[in-house]
Amino acid sequence: MAYLESRKNLTGGTAGVVGLGLTFAGVAGAYWPVVVAGLYGAGALIAPPERPAAPDFPDPTEQLDALRADFATLRDYLAKVELPPPADGRLLELDEVLAALLDPDGPGGALTDDPEALHALRRIISQDVPEVVDTFVRIRWWTRLAPGGEPPELHLERQLGLLHYEAAALASMLRAVAERHQQTLEHYLEERRRSE
Repeated sequence: MAYLESRKNLTGGTAGVVGLGLTFAGVAGAYWPVVVAGLYGAGALIAPPERPAAPDFPDPTEQLDALRADFATLRDYLAKVELPPPADGRLLELDEVLAALLDPDGPGGALTDDPEALHALRRIISQDVPEVVDTFVRIRWWTRLAPGGEPPELHLERQLGLLHYEAAALASMLRAVAERHQQTLEHYLEERRRSE
């Protein structure tokens, strides 16, 4: 069925119709079936190959909506995990920055315009925070069986601090981009006023 709609079949069919036209004009003579079949074959051979359809990737707005859903899932997971108070405070700070970045009335447009920032935020939410917390939970279990060494709470607090720093740096970068845009717009409007 796909071949019937293919470029090769359509081009071959058009060439075959030209062969029938030549037959009715009296040019093909007794060999008209060979002429029609030959023209169809030639048309099918010279037709450009089928191009595969371009992949349909989600647009940045859809990606941001999916990231908001992932963040809600992450929050549900974190609500079920018992963390020590210092790490819980770090997690709360990180949560505030992530929530502000994903706020629908916040910098969503800046995120959709910057795929690298969107990717960095996705990595923090979908990979880094769950991995850090899950690793802590696993190691905490082992330290109860075999105490000694550096407490896993210290590592968890440091790691959450590093993720908070990364998220805050991302927010600062997006703010700087917005400020540059505002300055550029102001400069453009001033130049336009001067040229009038």
